[in-house]
Amino acid sequence: MVDHLTPEQRRRCMQANKSRGTKPEQMLARELWRRGYRYRKNVRGVPGSPDICFKKQKVAVFVDGDFWHGNNWEVQKHRIKSNRDFWYAKIERNQARDQRVNQRLAVMGWKVLRFWETEVRKHLGHCADQVEEALRDRQLQHLHRVYQYDTRYDNLDIAAEEGLEWD
Repeated sequence: MVDHLTPEQRRRCMQANKSRGTKPEQMLARELWRRGYRYRKNVRGVPGSPDICFKKQKVAVFVDGDFWHGNNWEVQKHRIKSNRDFWYAKIERNQARDQRVNQRLAVMGWKVLRFWETEVRKHLGHCADQVEEALRDRQLQHLHRVYQYDTRYDNLDIAAEEGLEWD
């Protein structure tokens, strides 16, 4: 694939790409809001600053750009024609960072959901369904922990305190 832009034009195009608030992120966030879910965006206090964050349920949602995070990397990397060494290293560092963030969040008890931008664009409802399912699972886990039946007192045959007279 031949690049039809001059190096200066390509540089300006690449600089114009946003790291947050992208169209796919906005699409998914709006769909979740429409479904009644409330969230925080780009929370710095959570590793990786998730694009959409549900702190109470510990669910982190990332919408990764296909180019920047290397969607189908083994096939797509051959499309890069200029400055290959730089782009290969950069994208592979991004992928390694994504894995570290996933592992760190998992150790902290978070559920991590990652979507490719094309996945969100083509299957928005399905992506929102996955987030919704993760939130429901977290809610059920929380309820199970809170209302877990305590079996320590099952074998006690005490009906009332001993030595008390009842009228």
